[in-house]
Amino acid sequence: MSPRDCFLRACWLDVAVRKPGNVSVFSAGHRMQAQQFVDSARAAAAPLFEPGASVGQRIEAAMDATWRAAGCNTNLGILLLCAPIAAAAEREGAHASAAALRVALEAVLSALDVDDARAAYRAIARANPGGLGNAPAQDVHDEPTLALREAMALAAGRDTIARQYLSGHADLFDVGLRALSPGFVLMEAGSGEPAGDATAAAVQRVFLAYLRLIPDSHIVRKHGEAVAHTVMTAAQRWHGMAEPGSDPAFAAWDESLKARGINPGTSADLTVATLLLAGLIAPVWHGT
Repeated sequence: MSPRDCFLRACWLDVAVRKPGNVSVFSAGHRMQAQQFVDSARAAAAPLFEPGASVGQRIEAAMDATWRAAGCNTNLGILLLCAPIAAAAEREGAHASAAALRVALEAVLSALDVDDARAAYRAIARANPGGLGNAPAQDVHDEPTLALREAMALAAGRDTIARQYLSGHADLFDVGLRALSPGFVLMEAGSGEPAGDATAAAVQRVFLAYLRLIPDSHIVRKHGEAVAHTVMTAAQRWHGMAEPGSDPAFAAWDESLKARGINPGTSADLTVATLLLAGLIAPVWHGT
């Protein structure tokens, strides 16, 4: 499976599986429908995996394509996380080891420059994510003077996606991939096909790992840290459960979060990027 197809599979699973607070085929929310996410992924895939493109070019072109397809921000966090992964996959080739891909990703992030920052800033400003606000230095509404990695480092303390640029996407390798079941097969569900029970459970376990261990940045920006920590505590209920979605309370929690306008969007973005990594590392992910 090509890196582009891995991305499309990962994005499809994002909405094919119920993840509390997130839009899915089971439940719309936050004034968005699952089809908008599917359309966004299809539109963004080509520019995101454009051979030879810089990370900043991939982000900006994919956001432009997303906007034309969906008319709103459905995937900024996904694009910010996946653009360096796409560039690393191009360097390393298909089905590299986790260690090799991690080294390639670090090389990509270390080479980011101010042009990458300018392009990424334009994409972020266009997406205008909820609760973005203003920063005291290198604000996204201003012209950046630092390379993209250095600019992201300034936001790393308050934004989990920015922190991945500083850490070499450490949370994806150390939290997300470790939460996947041995033998997880990314190809089991294609676009338009329902996710099998085993696949759905694997995706939910990754999502819940992020949700219970890391305060969701999107929730923090919109609702504050206290609400984010309340959601983290609630996520503990399903820790260690083989099939979280089989519990009727899981769907009820999903609807409750949406009714209150609480969207763990960063945890969902991290989940998509983790699934992309798993697909790139090998046809079957065997764990760490």
